[in-house]
Amino acid sequence: MTTQKIIHWLDENILLVLCGFLIAFIPLYPKIPLFSPIESYIVRVRMEDIFVFIAAVVWFVQYLRRKILIKDKLVVGFIAAYAFAGLLSIISAVLITKTVPLEAIHLGKTLLHYFRYLEYFVLFFLTMSAIKSRQDFKVLLTVIVITVLGVSLYGFGQKYYYWPVYSTMNREFSKGIRLYLTEHARVQSTFGGHYDLAAYLVIVLPLLLSASYFTLKRRVAILLYLVFIFGSWLLIMSASRTSFLAYLVGTALVTTIGAFIQKDWWSKFKWGLSRMSLLGIVVFILMANFGSDMYERFLQVLEGYPAANQMYHQANAQRKEYVQSSIVYLQDRGLFIPGLLPKAQKPTHGVEIDNNEGIAIVPSDQRPVTEKPDEKNRPSDVYVDVPEIVPVASTSASGSAIVVLTERERVFSECALNRGLSLCIRLETLWPKAIEGFKRNPLFGSGYATLNKDTTYHFTEAESTDNNFLRTLGETGLFGFITFYGLVLVLCAYAYKLIKDRSGWGVILGIGFISATIGLLINAAYIDVFAASKVAFTYWALAGILVSYYWLHHQPAKAKIASKPKKVRLK
Repeated sequence: MTTQKIIHWLDENILLVLCGFLIAFIPLYPKIPLFSPIESYIVRVRMEDIFVFIAAVVWFVQYLRRKILIKDKLVVGFIAAYAFAGLLSIISAVLITKTVPLEAIHLGKTLLHYFRYLEYFVLFFLTMSAIKSRQDFKVLLTVIVITVLGVSLYGFGQKYYYWPVYSTMNREFSKGIRLYLTEHARVQSTFGGHYDLAAYLVIVLPLLLSASYFTLKRRVAILLYLVFIFGSWLLIMSASRTSFLAYLVGTALVTTIGAFIQKDWWSKFKWGLSRMSLLGIVVFILMANFGSDMYERFLQVLEGYPAANQMYHQANAQRKEYVQSSIVYLQDRGLFIPGLLPKAQKPTHGVEIDNNEGIAIVPSDQRPVTEKPDEKNRPSDVYVDVPEIVPVASTSASGSAIVVLTERERVFSECALNRGLSLCIRLETLWPKAIEGFKRNPLFGSGYATLNKDTTYHFTEAESTDNNFLRTLGETGLFGFITFYGLVLVLCAYAYKLIKDRSGWGVILGIGFISATIGLLINAAYIDVFAASKVAFTYWALAGILVSYYWLHHQPAKAKIASKPKKVRLK
């Protein structure tokens, strides 16, 4: 191939190449920071931001050259409306509610979050513009499958071979400190936290399951299902309860919708029963053999319900008996050899994530216990006594008034003692603050990065509401909430039309997208998933693929014109 042909091919396919690269790179590359745009703040600039910016410039150049078209004005209109809502929210926060002081550090933090949301939409525009044929769609789907496999393999290495962990669970970790997992720490793979990893899997696993159900090639279907199982194992190892429930709903929805599009009622019943039974067996085996940490975390929720708690202990006893009998059965037949995999040695360089280490520790990395570790009165999900640091007025040696920091025993609320600290932080602090932000200005909210502040001039190191719906309402009000989730509803409507059309690959994409979206919305009730970079980039990339395929299917003539501009012969 000559240089001229290579340049021509690259010019025609540059966006597809960039999309494939970003869809793989963003989940696979650890969250290692380059620099901090705002000192003392947890949000940092990383390699993915640089590559997304370059891709956005390339897209804009191609748009100016009329090499691409805005395929769907309705979806783009919703994105523009949300961007406008966010801008009005910032103006309102500065001039009306005055929740954002007109100072560089506070205004800069608010603008940083605003532009991060806009940055996430770049992947939507890229994938929407890159796909010019059904073959392009298959290419990006293949990249997603390979990426899930890569993320799962890295998670396996983290769990059993001490592969590095780069976490953003606190500000010190987010500096790029190299960590490694202890025996019962939750797997994060290439993500900055186990919650982000689990939310990513909630998006991609329903798509993989849908593809394995409806692809015509049997070998490809088997391969896809094996990758799906590997990804399911990784989700269980993340031990994220909300994401696991979202995964169960999403995968069950894939199977249910797939059953309903079969020809007759007997086919619907037979198809649905066989797939649902296989899915149930897979989940049961994975949970029975690898779900002990997940079981314990679910048990924390059940401690306030004696009847359910008793049922759990009975089921758990049966699970342990099943696992033990299975091992004995396989050992007797020479099919199970303990220690078959070589035992890895702990790395000499790196910090261990465990509660025995004072500096590199988050409480959730310790294996949960169903009983309180001592006689002290503390919540069931608190394993280590961490004293509360409080300012106390004092007098210096010279007699002047000073403020010193001192430690005191932490006191927990009645809610935390009965329901657990994790839930009650949300119920008593995070969610009420988001509602207060909404009440300050129901139309535009109180502005980005304002919901965790105690006072107007309070500078917080991180932002979290742990409920994406309340966070959107609190930060951007009804205008931002309606435009953002209205966009999600429009995308689901497109996915439904593809399912209704039964257009081959469109069925795979439509069922996968609806199931992934519903799973992600369930996850959003407990985690700010749409604010997590690796999760948001992946979701909006998938949304762009959906819109592009819908546009190709419903307007093939215009798609052909867009992909290959008509040449005009000059006389």
